[in-house]
Amino acid sequence: MVGTFYRTANPDSPAFVNVGDDVSAGKVVCIIEAMKLFNEIESEVSGKIVKILVDNASPVEYDQPLFLVEPA
Repeated sequence: MVGTFYRTANPDSPAFVNVGDDVSAGKVVCIIEAMKLFNEIESEVSGKIVKILVDNASPVEYDQPLFLVEPA
């Protein structure tokens, strides 16, 4: 396990992205917590979120896909 995937900045905040949202390259889409450090993960592509592949607060690995994005 590399870290833990979070869809929100904190429990009271809305999700960074949801299915159907448009994203642009560089937009923060989630946070990965690793060793008590919270790292903002930015989209590498522009497009529409088609599917979120990881449940909130789930462990993730290196190079694991987190989202399916339909390119714009």
